[in-house]
Amino acid sequence: MSTTRIERDSMGELQVPAEALYGAQTQRGVNNFPISGQRMPAQFVRALILAKAAAARANVALGQISAAQGKAIEQACEQLLAGDFMQHFPVDIFQTGSGTSSNMNANEVIATLASKALGEKVNANDHVNCGQSSNDIIPSTLHISAALALHEHLLPALEHLVGTLTQKAEQVHQHVKTGRTHLMDAMPVRMSQVLNGWAAQVRGGIGHLRELQPSLLALAQGGTAVGTGINAHPEFSRLFSEQLSSATGVTFTPGANLFALIGSQDTAVAVSGQLKAVAVSLMKIANDLRWMNSGPLAGLGEIELEALQPGSSIMPGKVNPVIPEATAMVAAQVIGNDATITVAGQSGNFELNVMLPVIASNLLESIGLLANASRLLADKAIASFRVNETKIKQALGRNPILVTALNPIIGYQKAAEIAKQAYREGRPIIDVALENTDLSRERLEALLDPVKLTAGGL
Repeated sequence: MSTTRIERDSMGELQVPAEALYGAQTQRGVNNFPISGQRMPAQFVRALILAKAAAARANVALGQISAAQGKAIEQACEQLLAGDFMQHFPVDIFQTGSGTSSNMNANEVIATLASKALGEKVNANDHVNCGQSSNDIIPSTLHISAALALHEHLLPALEHLVGTLTQKAEQVHQHVKTGRTHLMDAMPVRMSQVLNGWAAQVRGGIGHLRELQPSLLALAQGGTAVGTGINAHPEFSRLFSEQLSSATGVTFTPGANLFALIGSQDTAVAVSGQLKAVAVSLMKIANDLRWMNSGPLAGLGEIELEALQPGSSIMPGKVNPVIPEATAMVAAQVIGNDATITVAGQSGNFELNVMLPVIASNLLESIGLLANASRLLADKAIASFRVNETKIKQALGRNPILVTALNPIIGYQKAAEIAKQAYREGRPIIDVALENTDLSRERLEALLDPVKLTAGGL
């Protein structure tokens, strides 16, 4: 028995796997692009299927396809979303820059299922793709998939991280540690101030991402090939957005200028830039945790991260800060993805950007990685670390930089001499200050109290 069948498109006949739901154009994409073995992300394909269902409902309402055809298309989309739909989408990420192969992949698969359900031919181009072009449906799907991934995954994960940080800050508020600038001893800080600083970084990233959401929710749909709207009903763009909004619970809108949304990917570049900023924030937090956890004997040893796995195949008992390390690698990947998206974003040649698939793939990867890393960082590093009070008190009590509090009283020069002597002799700053000033021990204890110094002021 033959394992293939013959399919036809405008370029002629082609052999397609007998069981495949897709047709000739998808197979051409598979044959032409054996590059990475990486398929378009599942979030992207899901969004594309949602978009095809919304388009079918809009086209029925506008009289562009029959009610029976529209229902069959919608049912096919529901069937795909309810199962393992990725098996039907084999096209490589590195394909034609407009994503035409992925668009036709969806059209052909949906058309096959719809035809079986209806008992008559539902055409991939004329019915499933009605009122659409790859040039507007793929940029729209890029926006849709990224908007949904932000709404459903990354923003909730970042909010969870902020909540965990603020809760932990309350728990460790009583602990005061040596602050550090240039990795060198500086004035004391509360542990809560450190964590609330991290929380403010993440909260800022959330705010900037939310500011970009309206642009991401504006869709190119209805612009068809170049932005003029040729072959699309004048009301298609509006109805498409309404149908999609109803299905997803996220309010999508027609873009104000469809030429810009088809010819450029400025919004994706901006979103990626903010994802990079979030990645930088997470890397800072991860690296601070690694430094604070370092040791436990020869490093700072200020905190003890949760022990999650053996840290060495040769050194027994070694435990490493694996979650912060994984988070730092995620941040590095997101930064690299942003570089790719930046290059791809400038590939808007005249009326079409021709690097859409790689933009979509990298953007969604960045969103997914950051979402997963944020939750792990919150739950397996922030929430569970233990403060080593003995270690931070030892370091704090011998920190000569506390002499900074004496500047208004004895002057910078005298304070510097006392600090250097304390460093040189390895003695507590209060003892050296007592010898070199006319201040009493009681006054010095009050002036050099690390807890009071965390409040600032004179």
